[in-house]
Amino acid sequence: MSTLSELVLAQGRSSQADVDWLHMLVGDLQLLADLASADIVLWVPSGDDGFVAVANSRPSSAATLFYRDFVGQAIKPQWKDLVSEAFRTAKIVDSSSPDWYEEMPTRMRAVPVMRRLSPTGTKIAPEPVAVITRHTNLSATRTPSRQELTFNDCAGELFQMIASGDFPDLGAPTGPRRGAPRASDGLIRLDVDGIVTFASPNALSAFNRMGFDDELEGESLAEVTTELLTGRIVVDESLPLVVTGRAPWRTDVESRGVTVSLRAIPIRHRGERIGAIVLSRDVTELRHQEQELITKDATIREIHHRVKNNLQTVASLLRIQARRTHSDEAREALSQAMRRVGAIAVVHDTLSEGLSQNVDFDEVFDRALLLVAEVAAAHNTTAHPKKSGEFGVLPSAYATPLALALTELVTNAVEHGLAGQEGDVEVIAERSQTLLTVRVRDTGSGLPEGKVGEGLGTQIVRTLIQGELSGTIDWHTILGSGTEVTIEIPLRWISSAAAE
Repeated sequence: MSTLSELVLAQGRSSQADVDWLHMLVGDLQLLADLASADIVLWVPSGDDGFVAVANSRPSSAATLFYRDFVGQAIKPQWKDLVSEAFRTAKIVDSSSPDWYEEMPTRMRAVPVMRRLSPTGTKIAPEPVAVITRHTNLSATRTPSRQELTFNDCAGELFQMIASGDFPDLGAPTGPRRGAPRASDGLIRLDVDGIVTFASPNALSAFNRMGFDDELEGESLAEVTTELLTGRIVVDESLPLVVTGRAPWRTDVESRGVTVSLRAIPIRHRGERIGAIVLSRDVTELRHQEQELITKDATIREIHHRVKNNLQTVASLLRIQARRTHSDEAREALSQAMRRVGAIAVVHDTLSEGLSQNVDFDEVFDRALLLVAEVAAAHNTTAHPKKSGEFGVLPSAYATPLALALTELVTNAVEHGLAGQEGDVEVIAERSQTLLTVRVRDTGSGLPEGKVGEGLGTQIVRTLIQGELSGTIDWHTILGSGTEVTIEIPLRWISSAAAE
């Protein structure tokens, strides 16, 4: 299915500013459906004087009329006149008689979507950017409750604001959707002075859990919240704006171990604020989970940091031991062990700096390449390391063995391929969705008679690439001079993890 942007821009009648406005509106389409207890469809004009549906929402507070999405479909003939009139006149239009949909009587309202040109100005676009239709099921009519009447009134006010360009609000911050209050979670209606005129049972329960044991209606929400926060040192500075309904912000209130998220939606009529809707949701458990995740992330980062420090300590001990030994063979073995430990330490150092268990392997390998200079100096060699292509982001399960294997290959190229001479060592990375291919080339003397070495380094590389990464490795001499090692690593694990 195409995205909202693709669907809107494909009609050829909307600008990028229109698309951005519709994205903000679609973020609250579910709120409109829940408040209105009706199905909501968003239509944009198409090139043939028709309309195409780009979004729709079903009410969680009532049975839906539309069991299949309209997104991407042209408007039905029986709805076109009403939508066209709302688009042409830039006014809200209601159906004069019941509209029948699959043998069910419905009432339809078409609302023009007007776009405000700036957050502080009063100018709006000369014509609507879209039309919203509200489809209410009339087959299950009954006497509505006070909450349903209030929700419906709130929906009507928001529709009026949409038609006047006052909703969505350009001044509202784009906060995270996680834990955002919904109409069914709790709704509080404020008048222009911030006095509660209605509080849904769920909203009242949330405040009761924070320690307020009276009725909210008739009370100042700001005063009630202030009493709950008495004695707290740190308070969100946006809280007064939310509890008075003066700004379209969102904040959390915490009292007695209970956290309630509040979102204010100022209600305006002809640009003047006449009240507000405050949505509330008990997010105590959600915040506890988030805090646990933060704690676990910090713990994991600290573990990686300590592992890195320990590995560096081991590398330092090996370096000291290498300097004190009198055997050249032992000194070389200790130096190689030191470099291998250092390569693993680089991966853990990178992991300790981020929140995920994935690493930017290009950054890791750039740091690992610095070891080449040390190897070259020890063998009277002048090596020019190069890297081309991109490895991309890899899980730590891939990064650690790959870093160690490539460090081993580059070290071998310097020690054996370029021993006592000057040359290049080039690492070329090519990555597709399913395969990572790495080539390590040097301009040295090449493999003796085309034979692959059987030393510890070669065994380590084979074990890491073939055993741990399920990849393949091939050594061959480049025509003329030098050696090329080709590694191919399947990325099935990464692909399956991304799909999940």
